[in-house]
Amino acid sequence: MTNAKAVKLIQVGAEGETPAGRKPRGPGRRLHGALVHKLGLAILSGQYAPGDILSGEVAFAEELDVSRSAYREAVQVLTAKGLVESRPKAGTRILPRNRWNLLDPDVLAWAFAGEPDLEFVRNLFELRAIVEPAAARLAAERRDRNDLKLMKDALAAMRRHTLATEAGRAADRDFHNAILQATRNDALLVLTASIGAAVNWTTQFKQRSRALPRNPIPDHVRVYDAIAASDGSAASEAMRVLVDLALEDTRSAMQP
Repeated sequence: MTNAKAVKLIQVGAEGETPAGRKPRGPGRRLHGALVHKLGLAILSGQYAPGDILSGEVAFAEELDVSRSAYREAVQVLTAKGLVESRPKAGTRILPRNRWNLLDPDVLAWAFAGEPDLEFVRNLFELRAIVEPAAARLAAERRDRNDLKLMKDALAAMRRHTLATEAGRAADRDFHNAILQATRNDALLVLTASIGAAVNWTTQFKQRSRALPRNPIPDHVRVYDAIAASDGSAASEAMRVLVDLALEDTRSAMQP
């Protein structure tokens, strides 16, 4: 990728734009965060391909009219997410897709900012179909009154706001998070942010061009009812159906 193309892709928007001739801005949180966001979007959208080498630190900072430290911080964040690898003399290289941390909430957001491919969406739902039914079964066996209250409050907020709003989608995340919390399994809790992000972005994606084809809240209620009844098998099956229907809705949204 040429430097000129990189500049066009990674202009940091009104918050980070710098008129010609002005000295580069400092490495403030907002600036390096904007750089991370723009570079992440470019990588996930395929505008940078695996194996591409970014311009050298000095050249790239000058091209983007930002400080070298801001650029370095942005590269460090992307490195932690598995998107790039930076080596002395070799430069910063875009890593293969199988090295990316696709469960990182930021990476998920960048993937759904464009048009995610069906294979990626299917992989995401396959992960949910493995994790969430098992989590629902454990939640049914281990939940307490506070867990049930969190789920019930989330369901009430979903009904009140609907999943067409950010508040409704936040409540949806809260519902799924409460189930993971109720498992009392620390290894599963590590996935809370990732599952929540996957739920949020797929729900938002399904509504970009059309309304949801059906109301998914009753599916969530069935999961809650089974967990409240301490019926692990029913909770697992209800969650499996919920995830399968969500995948079907997402596939429908991806059709022209």
